[in-house]
Amino acid sequence: MFTELLADPATLLPFILIGFAAQMVDGALGMAFGQISSTLLITLGVPPAAASAGVHTAETFTTAVSGISHVAHRNVDWRLFFRIVIPGVIGGIAGAYLLTQVDAAAAKPFVLFYLASLGAYLLYRGAMHKHTERRPRVVAPLGAAGGFLDAAGGGGWGAIVTSNLLVQGSNPRKTIGTVNTAEFFLTVTISATFIIALGWEAFTTATMGLLIGGVIAAPFGAMFAKRVQPDLLLAFVGAILTLTSGFALVRALI
Repeated sequence: MFTELLADPATLLPFILIGFAAQMVDGALGMAFGQISSTLLITLGVPPAAASAGVHTAETFTTAVSGISHVAHRNVDWRLFFRIVIPGVIGGIAGAYLLTQVDAAAAKPFVLFYLASLGAYLLYRGAMHKHTERRPRVVAPLGAAGGFLDAAGGGGWGAIVTSNLLVQGSNPRKTIGTVNTAEFFLTVTISATFIIALGWEAFTTATMGLLIGGVIAAPFGAMFAKRVQPDLLLAFVGAILTLTSGFALVRALI
């Protein structure tokens, strides 16, 4: 299987580049691996269902490497981590169950509009140097909501949890590292049934490319988050959240 996938590097290379670019953004800013990679895969002609399968399978591995990298760079607030990871996993299980019972697509435009607005606000705060750090108060419910919407809506853990923690005044570097590290446990929970059902069939050329590119990029994203000045990091988060959510909102409404 793997020999066949690696036999033609020219076929694999575009997916490696997509995985690398998406993970660089996700590792550095705490969001958007799924949004970026899914959009680019579909643009390259990958069917939406196959793109979603590839992204979720690859994320199981890229979030593991990203989490280890953030831990190594001391980007993780462990108190915050334990406050979001358990509610996040519970919310993810509930969201995955809901997705098998009802169509949650109707709520997607409202969530995307909320995220785009939140991104614009974060961009303003970062550009205007108005970010005042304080320990966030609303954490467990936020983790549960992020996990639920990520599973029911096909993605968005980082966008929802990272952005809302930053609005509450959480340190940008620690928030990004903590949310990325917690995402591994969420992704494993949501993807477990999918991986068991598909087995090795989940490892398509697209999946392998995303996995390779994402694993290579993961350490660099954590390094970026550690070194960039907090206000600039906040502005970057706001910009990427506004762009990805705004683009997805336009697509959902057309």
